[in-house]
Amino acid sequence: MARGGCSWPQRLRKGKMLAVGVLAGLSVLSLLTYGYLSWDSLGRGPGEAPAALGEEPGVGAPSSQPHIVFILADDQGFRDVGYHGSEIRTPTLDKLAAEGVKLENYYVQPMCTPSRSQFITGKYQIHTGLQHSIIRPTQPNCLPLDNITLPQKLKEVGYSTHMVGKWHLGFYRRECMPTQRGFDTFFGSLLGSGDYYTHFKCDSPGICGYDLYENDNAAWDHDNGIYSTQMYTQKVQQILASHNPRKPIFLYIAYQAVHSPLQAPGKYFEHYRSINNINRRRYAAMLACLDEAINNVTLALKKYGYYDNSIIIYSSDNGGQPMAGGSNWPLRGSKGTYWEGGIRAVGFVHSPLLKNKGSVCKELVHITDWFPTLITLAEGQIDEDIQLDGYDIWETISEGRRSPRVDILHNIDPIYTKAKNGSWAAGYGIWNTAIQSAIRVNHWKLLTGNPGYSDWVPPQAFSNVGPNRWHNERVSWSAGKTVWLFNITADPYERVDLSAKYPDVVKQLLRRLSQFNKTAVPVRYPPKDPRSNPKLNGGVWGPWFKEDEKKKKSDKSKGANKQKKNKNKKKANRKKGQSLHCRSRLAGG
Repeated sequence: MARGGCSWPQRLRKGKMLAVGVLAGLSVLSLLTYGYLSWDSLGRGPGEAPAALGEEPGVGAPSSQPHIVFILADDQGFRDVGYHGSEIRTPTLDKLAAEGVKLENYYVQPMCTPSRSQFITGKYQIHTGLQHSIIRPTQPNCLPLDNITLPQKLKEVGYSTHMVGKWHLGFYRRECMPTQRGFDTFFGSLLGSGDYYTHFKCDSPGICGYDLYENDNAAWDHDNGIYSTQMYTQKVQQILASHNPRKPIFLYIAYQAVHSPLQAPGKYFEHYRSINNINRRRYAAMLACLDEAINNVTLALKKYGYYDNSIIIYSSDNGGQPMAGGSNWPLRGSKGTYWEGGIRAVGFVHSPLLKNKGSVCKELVHITDWFPTLITLAEGQIDEDIQLDGYDIWETISEGRRSPRVDILHNIDPIYTKAKNGSWAAGYGIWNTAIQSAIRVNHWKLLTGNPGYSDWVPPQAFSNVGPNRWHNERVSWSAGKTVWLFNITADPYERVDLSAKYPDVVKQLLRRLSQFNKTAVPVRYPPKDPRSNPKLNGGVWGPWFKEDEKKKKSDKSKGANKQKKNKNKKKANRKKGQSLHCRSRLAGG
């Protein structure tokens, strides 16, 4: 049950299966991989869907549960899609969105780990302990193990669950790995970024390692130096080819693109040589490759018999980074900030099962909403003790109804750099405005503390900026203010601060922040641990915390405690003996 309550809509009913011809005489898989076919040219006739390994084709009735494909792009800016006016061509995304439902009031978090954790748990960061920054590769940290995940819930109702791409939810223990958090299979990277071809990542000078995994082991044998966007797409095609489409599948495809480093195969630069900014040009090529990859995934869904009973959700994980080629124009701010440019996302739903196809949804939607929405569509149950922050918004998307969501806690980060001029007095004694926080209630949005880089950045404004500034989360802005209030519906670009004009609204939202803060769990952000160095783990980033070490420490601690107890016991016995001896002498005297 969502915090604040939410009634569940009627169960989704399966759509009709569409039969179209199969292209013959060519290797379709290779054509799919290189994007030479359009999705309208492919399909499967009755009985042509392949069975899973060890199963006979066509056995059993098709499931009423929909296939779920969630595609997460990395660092894609709000403007960086064709239908938002970008100069970068995205024909696949434009077509899928136009035939589905565009989400034009859709929010995520400003960085990678927070968005991914909220998607997979349905909870705000303050309720998982991940409210500060991201999980660093050298930290003994991961998504807390007491959180139930989306794939775990889907497995309960018969789904086959697969993840391809970027994890970024921690890995220091085996229990933190994707295959231990509900996924039947995993192929991808554990860290936040890395080389697209070699799959190596340096966290700092001398702290470097390999980061490509097949389930729980480094994928040395499966690595052919293929560009990761294409490699992940090929893996998705293989999964779809080997699974029985009569059984429900959950595919979480978390592409590395378009996160830095800015790398792309040469052929994708063809249409963008006129872009003078080298970062923007590389970024455009990366996005073009990603768009083609999603085309190939859609083709595979049609070819192998999934498409007509599938729900495809597309989302960016945070705003774009202008210094690394991204653009959020005309929104304010960038990745790593709580301005609209950091948290308002590109998103849409494409499905033959939608009732309101070809529409735009302007209702409030947040990334935590996918958890309850997808569990309900999968005919699962939401346990009341999970205490979700998300709402089931399927009727909002599919039928155009009002969203059950009226607010979003963007975050409260108690350990982020404090605003120098923030104070309890500035927060009317309700809230310390030195603390970084942001909240949306209906049309109103309130920010306190240091929200991050605050400019409006047109595309290509930054030219040839060095990589040391690509992910600067703490770019300074004009000092002085620590409270902002905007009417986001009337002013989506955050140009008119209304905090002085509407102090009563400010106070109401500060009280709401205070209420949320009472439910927050302690922040999990441990210092780096030298045992995480890949040099100590075969040159690979991966689980390094050994249970035997934990046991030895525990045994040592228990031994020390036992020794201390015995020592105290002996001391007590000596005192007791002395006392008895004294009493004996007194009694006999």
